[in-house]
Amino acid sequence: MKLLLSILFTCIATFSFAQNNEKVDTNFHVYLLIGQSNMAGRGTIDSISKQTNPQIFMLDKTNNWVLATDPVHFDKPAVAGVGPAIGFAKAMMEGNSKIIIGLVPCAWGGSGIKVWQPDSAYLTGHPYDDAIARTKVAMQKGVLKGILWHQGETDNSPAGVETYMDKLTVLITRLRAAFNNPVLPFVAGEIGYFGKSTRINSVLDELPNKVPNTATVSAEGLTDRGDQTHFDTPSARQLGKRYADAMKKLLTHQ
Repeated sequence: MKLLLSILFTCIATFSFAQNNEKVDTNFHVYLLIGQSNMAGRGTIDSISKQTNPQIFMLDKTNNWVLATDPVHFDKPAVAGVGPAIGFAKAMMEGNSKIIIGLVPCAWGGSGIKVWQPDSAYLTGHPYDDAIARTKVAMQKGVLKGILWHQGETDNSPAGVETYMDKLTVLITRLRAAFNNPVLPFVAGEIGYFGKSTRINSVLDELPNKVPNTATVSAEGLTDRGDQTHFDTPSARQLGKRYADAMKKLLTHQ
């Protein structure tokens, strides 16, 4: 009986939300999620992963709003898992029963920063162009409040680090222009401290000093899933909370 009630409630919530999809709601807060695999999520799916919240939606592959569950992303369906997205959304809505969070998943596992520019193809998509298009669909329903970025593993080399800040600055400027918001909050995350070189983190940590209304969240203390690359499920969720803390501060100071 509890399962049937849960399914019924989910269907009603999704239907009600879709019925109002043509009207922009200022209480519907949209967040764009971009980067590579640790934003997409590679944590193991567990019992919490399929729990839904009537205040948290995600834009699915077909550009329809559905209640959010892990995996939020669909870049590589065979390996997509738990990422920071839902942990972030839950933390953002804490203490505010009026808002709805809309997640726009656009990360691509393995993507270097070089493909995050217009007309650049990667695997079966165009990361930057797809992100712009999907976010504009989302903005037909709600208000774009910020961008989450987790990328750097692919560019974590001496050559990659040398040019990374310039490329990231261009990306942020380009995104803000595309969405007509020169102060759109942008939060980046450090790559994991898993025994490998983390030289890219020194660049990411400088972002708030280089670009206004940005922040960087730490990956200190987080653990990997055993591959020295991807956050495990608890760490991915904790990272999401850290993103939320940083985003809230940026939004407060706007």
